[in-house]
Amino acid sequence: MTWSTPFPIPVAPRDHEEWVRLLIRQHGVVSRRQLLRHGFTPAAIRANIRARRWARVHDGVYAVFTGLLGEDVRRAAAVLAKWPAALSHDTAGEIWSFRKPDPERAIHVTVSYADSGASRAGLVVHRSRAFAHTVVQGLDHPVIAASHTAVDLAVAEPTARDAMATMLHCLTVTSLRPESVRASIDLRRPRRYRDALLGALGYATDGVRSKLEAIYALEVEEAHGLPRGERQLPVEVDGTMRYEDVAYRVGDDVVIVRLDGHRYHADRATSLADRRRDLAAELAGRSRMVIGFEETVADPCARAREVGAVLRRRGWNGALRACERCWSP
Repeated sequence: MTWSTPFPIPVAPRDHEEWVRLLIRQHGVVSRRQLLRHGFTPAAIRANIRARRWARVHDGVYAVFTGLLGEDVRRAAAVLAKWPAALSHDTAGEIWSFRKPDPERAIHVTVSYADSGASRAGLVVHRSRAFAHTVVQGLDHPVIAASHTAVDLAVAEPTARDAMATMLHCLTVTSLRPESVRASIDLRRPRRYRDALLGALGYATDGVRSKLEAIYALEVEEAHGLPRGERQLPVEVDGTMRYEDVAYRVGDDVVIVRLDGHRYHADRATSLADRRRDLAAELAGRSRMVIGFEETVADPCARAREVGAVLRRRGWNGALRACERCWSP
């Protein structure tokens, strides 16, 4: 059988086909234990290292080639260095698209709570009592499941508000379901930010579906004490069901806040639908505000004051509260 690989395949003393499959699966990285099992002697291992045919990546973990180590190689080496282990936290976040790839970022792995948790340069080790219940097999590398990764990333944040933002980010940038995260929280019972995480799940369940909607929910509404709006209010426009992002019911009135993200409102058909939706709101007597991404991110405090002013004009008798940004110079 001919094997095509991006690295040279050293000849193993025995079980050649199994050996090749192992190297391909592990991106050319192998542990000392695996080398011995396939017939390499300690002297042969030392000779390959001295001759620079192989490179030591971690203690007891080797690449059977030299040169730059790609991301898959670094991940495989990290898992082998702490085996049994699984990629987790920021590294798992890259795999599940919660984090943007960063080749300068250390590799994070999680091991069982009973195993060694010592970190080293370029490798951060976490321990988990629920390790056996959180690992997904069958991918390129063992990795902590997406729902558990979202919990890990949120719990690692410095504040409860940051934890909510991270959790909502994970829920809105992927197809991760709130009920899956809730099951992970129930299993793990994190000591930090449990209420904040459940609050984020509540927003996602209510209909927060985009990054802009998440920023509005946390930085405008939650941070300033605005009433919690109704998400994804259905309205019929020209015989088609449309959905308003946020609706505040004040007595018999409804105030609509439409969050205008360029991703969903740039094409002509959507612009036409938005204009028709504006007309439908006008005919129904509903106040409406259109808020974009840039102004929401730049000054959520001002957006909260604007929304609050419209709600008060319609009869809301609540009071806005100042957030940390309101007090900053």
